Amino acid sequence: MFKNVIAYKLAPGWDIALETAQAALEPARYVPCGATQDKSSGWIEPRGEDHAPLIESINGQWMLRFMVEVKSVPGTVVKKKAQEEADHIEKLTGCKPGKKEMKQLREDALLALLPQAFARTSHVWVWIDRKNGWLVTDASSQGKIDEVITALVRAFDGLVISLLQTNTTPQTAMTQWLSAASPDQWPGDFSIERECELKSGDEEKSVVRFSRHNLAIDEVRKHITEGKLPTRLAMSWNGRIGFVLNEALQLKKVSFLEGVFDDRSEDGESGFDADVALATGELSRLIPALIDALSGEMAFAAQPPAASAAAGAPPDGDGSVNDPLYSKALEAVTGSGKASPSYVQRALKVGYNRATSLIKAMESQGLVTAADSMGLHQVNTTAQDA
Repeated sequence: MFKNVIAYKLAPGWDIALETAQAALEPARYVPCGATQDKSSGWIEPRGEDHAPLIESINGQWMLRFMVEVKSVPGTVVKKKAQEEADHIEKLTGCKPGKKEMKQLREDALLALLPQAFARTSHVWVWIDRKNGWLVTDASSQGKIDEVITALVRAFDGLVISLLQTNTTPQTAMTQWLSAASPDQWPGDFSIERECELKSGDEEKSVVRFSRHNLAIDEVRKHITEGKLPTRLAMSWNGRIGFVLNEALQLKKVSFLEGVFDDRSEDGESGFDADVALATGELSRLIPALIDALSGEMAFAAQPPAASAAAGAPPDGDGSVNDPLYSKALEAVTGSGKASPSYVQRALKVGYNRATSLIKAMESQGLVTAADSMGLHQVNTTAQDA
């Protein structure tokens, strides 16, 4: 059920009745792409049954499912069809279409080809644990993460979430674990497995990958002393869950190990309930254990504005171009080339809602592009140069 785990914290005090939440998602229910539509997304029934609820509550754990459908036409095909039409116009009028006309011809060609395009669909699981204040998604890419979280914030009034951040960064911890002289120095019930990626921070950006390889060796430690730091590390927890931890505190390639699902039911509805109960039960113990291994969760206590500034906390702002953090957010985005709310949130340590507004403000100024069909923004270098 969960192939990836990206965890967020719900703001203290947020709650909503199940019936109210169901109704809030209905306007954003998934509808398949129309003939000339290149993308559609929305909420679908978690059990896969038509007209079923959009939220399933299993032992108090809410499960939601987000569907994304994308129809794409190869650019070469669009260009070829547009050029054929341009050649036809030139033959009839004796004049070549200009840049503006060619742009319109490409747009017309795309609309004409979309009904024949093959549609690709993907879905994302969302788990809301209201009791412990967690929101977890298994989105596989940054674009999908941002799209799903944005859809949730739009649907649920007052929903404020923040990306989980720990006192010790994952990269620092992974460096310590790989440098350990003995497995006895690994954290708690965690074990280092046989896969990692090390990357240098210099201009060359050298990368060394180990796959199906013992990592408790001098060669790995030598790479670290030479300045290559871990960006991905395969681990397992308590013999129950395997995963790859990355530097953004995301768990990839999550797998429930042998024995975890042995007692689950194979019957339709009860099988779904068992899968949810087992998966959320295991993950609800793994996540706090990982936080402990990373020296605990970073706390952002509410303070008066003056105290917040003195403590180095982000100043208040609305996410517009007048936000005190707008210039810092723009600098972070243009310097890294990463134009996503999640990146801004990590870089500036602000809430997701404010980070999203900052990206939208940059978009309104033409400094980043609108989200593409995959939900990704790009830094507009032309506008920056201007």
